Amino acid sequence: MKKIGIIIILIGLGLTIFTAFTFFTREKVVDLGAIEISRDKPHHLNWSPLIGLAVMAIGGGVLWQASRKQ
Repeated sequence: MKKIGIIIILIGLGLTIFTAFTFFTREKVVDLGAIEISRDKPHHLNWSPLIGLAVMAIGGGVLWQASRKQ
């Protein structure tokens, strides 16, 4: 249980530090037989740093519960 708590805390720390994620999809613009034109379309995924803090708090709770049971 302690390992799970530490992993959850590290995930929360990562969510707090990195608050955005960008990925690209390929979109077909023109398709004229043998000629094909496409472009990469960016998509942005943003979240609040408070989500990372909440995940860290949950990980701390899991870690605390694991240490209490011993």
